[in-house]
Amino acid sequence: MAEKRLLLGDEAVALGALHAGLSGVYAYPGTPSTEITEYIQQSPLARERGVHSRWCTNEKTAMEAALGMSYAGKRALVCMKHVGMNVCADAFVNAAVTGVKGGLVVLAADDPSMHSSQNEQDSRFYGKFAMVPILEPSDQQEAYDMMAHAFALSEQLRLPVLMRLVTRLAHSRAAVQTGEAQAQNALDPDNERTHWVLLPGNARRQYASLVAKQPEIAACAEESAFNRLEIPAHADPDFGVIAAGIAYNYVQESVPAGVPIMKVSQYPLPIKEVRKLAAQCGRILVVEDGQPFVEEQVRGIFGEEYPVSGRLSGELPRTGELTPDSVAAALGVEGGPAFADAHNLAPRPPQLCQGCGHRDVYTALNQVAAEYPNARIFGDIGCYTLGALPPFRAIDSCVDMGASITMAKGAADAGVYPAIAVIGDSTFTHSGMTGLLDAVNEGADITVIISDNLTTAMTGGQDSAGTHKFEAICLALGVEREHLHVVVPLPKNMEEITRILRDEINYHGVSVIIPQRECMQTLGRKLRQKKQETK
Repeated sequence: MAEKRLLLGDEAVALGALHAGLSGVYAYPGTPSTEITEYIQQSPLARERGVHSRWCTNEKTAMEAALGMSYAGKRALVCMKHVGMNVCADAFVNAAVTGVKGGLVVLAADDPSMHSSQNEQDSRFYGKFAMVPILEPSDQQEAYDMMAHAFALSEQLRLPVLMRLVTRLAHSRAAVQTGEAQAQNALDPDNERTHWVLLPGNARRQYASLVAKQPEIAACAEESAFNRLEIPAHADPDFGVIAAGIAYNYVQESVPAGVPIMKVSQYPLPIKEVRKLAAQCGRILVVEDGQPFVEEQVRGIFGEEYPVSGRLSGELPRTGELTPDSVAAALGVEGGPAFADAHNLAPRPPQLCQGCGHRDVYTALNQVAAEYPNARIFGDIGCYTLGALPPFRAIDSCVDMGASITMAKGAADAGVYPAIAVIGDSTFTHSGMTGLLDAVNEGADITVIISDNLTTAMTGGQDSAGTHKFEAICLALGVEREHLHVVVPLPKNMEEITRILRDEINYHGVSVIIPQRECMQTLGRKLRQKKQETK
């Protein structure tokens, strides 16, 4: 039923996908994308239609499973944060070569300013690299509307479509006018084998077909209703603005009267329209959240003789997310009143929850590591990364998902002793298992701590793929039974935990210790829910 709803950008994407006939969402939780899958999991329409919505082990498995659903003729959505694109890149790029059958949309939620991330990257480059269409909504209404367009475009071109959000759009609310839900595609597995089997002979033909589709993809962008050139009747010939995605809203807040604007929300960049804008203006300002993706292309179109400004030229900050004030300054307009500095507020750095099992792990680890002057502790991605901060200051590195074990192995290979890895349960199944297998195969002198709180805690308590399976996984990977221990991280068990840590550090081979205690936040939610059910 058509109605108006107040939705997060993430929720608008989710509802738009459901109304576009979605049959399955595949995702690994990661801020700011998590709420898309959670919305679908909680949707009565999704339950009624049997929409698949279980969490995947990582983004690569999610991408491949979605491709399988597309192969079967159904519409599938893959969701991840920007660094997840790095994990699924192999499958994503090759999906452009195989092509798709049912519509396949890959949603990447970028995090400019690194609110909850270890880097700042722009997923639009992945779409350009894979030579597939890219969509970038400017607001929640477009996020909803674009989903039906994205699935239809995917099926028209027989290619995956990349949609990019940023944190500020994903996590802000606006009124969205919704429409009717369309039916799901019928089950219709593809009978054409050659384009799905990427043997070199087939892959060369498929790649040639992908290259041949580029003019059609460009034409779709040139004709897209989501791109438009706005030239006022009395246009100012001094300069024009290209505004990409959410940046269009910031420009609308501050743009002087008479300035031509080109809104870009579908790529490849519509070059014909860019040229029309340039013909009206003496220079162009490119406003985009993320890296200078559009700015570099516009500079390439016109060369040095035509002035193009933006992040590269310094009119806009080179890093971090845009703000209305930074855009106003680039437009030569005075911004609104600045907020007063909060001099009287005490700083409140993030910290592990009181009662968290990770606290006891780091307490024990710090106590034992202090006995070894050259000890190095390699951390990983999760709420336990907060062990790098006071009061623990326990870890020496944290680079990417799964890097703790492989970096510890490499350091041990170089002669570091003891080399200790700390990794969470969800991160271990996401991308730590292969590193442990490498370590076992070489008999690396490392101690691995899999801190198991029975959930994916950092992103809100989603299911963890390996819960109650970690001992079996480690044994199957070749860890010796006598050097695999499960402990309960509580102060009363500190003597036992520190003894096991010393014993395993002194063992010159691979050892694994699994401190296992449920996340306090997850446990609290369960208890509150149980209390509600008994009323």
